[in-house]
Amino acid sequence: MGRSGSSTGMICAVSPWAYICWEFGATGMARTTPWSAQLASSPAAAPVIKRWINLIIVKKRQTCPQFSCRTIRPWHAAFRPPRLYCQTLRPPPRAPCSPNMALIINGEQIDDEIIEAEFRHIKGHYERTLQVACCERDPEFRGIAKDNLTSRALLGQESRRRHPEVSEADVTARLTKLIDEAGGETQFYMNIGMPVKDEAIVRENVAGGVRLDKTLQEIYAPEPEPTEAELRACYEANLKHYMTDEEIQASHITKSLQGATSRQEIYHSMRDVRAQLLAGADFAKLAEEHRSGEQQQIDLGWFKRGEFMEEFETIAFSMGEGEISPVFTTQLGFHVCTVTGRRPSVARPFDEVKDDVKSRFLEEYRDRKFNAFLEELKATAKVEDTDPEGANCEH
Repeated sequence: MGRSGSSTGMICAVSPWAYICWEFGATGMARTTPWSAQLASSPAAAPVIKRWINLIIVKKRQTCPQFSCRTIRPWHAAFRPPRLYCQTLRPPPRAPCSPNMALIINGEQIDDEIIEAEFRHIKGHYERTLQVACCERDPEFRGIAKDNLTSRALLGQESRRRHPEVSEADVTARLTKLIDEAGGETQFYMNIGMPVKDEAIVRENVAGGVRLDKTLQEIYAPEPEPTEAELRACYEANLKHYMTDEEIQASHITKSLQGATSRQEIYHSMRDVRAQLLAGADFAKLAEEHRSGEQQQIDLGWFKRGEFMEEFETIAFSMGEGEISPVFTTQLGFHVCTVTGRRPSVARPFDEVKDDVKSRFLEEYRDRKFNAFLEELKATAKVEDTDPEGANCEH
């Protein structure tokens, strides 16, 4: 599998919070779609793709005034179509937020800086998962940030009302558990980004967690004991979570690249092997003839996705039973494989997963109770949003 060229290129769109890169690079034909393979092999590809990107840039400038772009590497006729990348950068210096309080919840003031930090956290998550570019979803993320902070404030207020005092023993027990789970005190304080000298602040935060736990226990109590019919209904509704993994049994013939003088020679040799198999030759017998050592497996047995090399699994799981694969490569060499057995994904019996179903049933019960409790708090709360558009901060 040859490459259509060796040059690469990249266009980056830069905003104050993220940069978005359309990266172009020569690629092996096996990894291109039919239309992109055609583009990649066409001398006219670069102008076509360049016009395409220019249209994207114009559109982005219409929706995001901060959008700009620059060419980092030269164009080349062998570029493949673009892929989108987002990566969070350290934000540039920005104007400080005004002293106004954007949110006031039952008299408790939430600083703009706290809202901004929550907003950046949410937007950063979507940037890392490539679900956002530039700033078109900023109003949505700012709304989510305010809703999150409102919910936390209401839960904290209700927990303090119900449990104004918590014992030092409870706080110490919870803090000790958190430190143990983090792998020690040093790692714990590194994880939360606070020095050990701020233990008093940490303990107060932990006390808030203890209050909330006590409050939630009161909300959930008494937890129901589900009937057999309720458990079976839960099982049927969540059947996709109780499916076995698909399995296949496969055999392969392989030639290692180690010590090879010519990849092309090995490839043509494996093509000859495949031709013999397609003509009706016995797979096991031919595999023995081409086996490079006693330790080299021919029958790979039964396996699930994720247990072998991805390249091998992609081919093997796409085949029907008895089918002969094309010649393909992995890091181990050239292969030809055949699927000798297949076990489809099936639902595990109810009795086998009954305990898991009960746990899911109770988890869904708690979710419903929690959401209903939170909606009750919101319905009676006095929430003042003095900056609904987020204008107090310049971004």
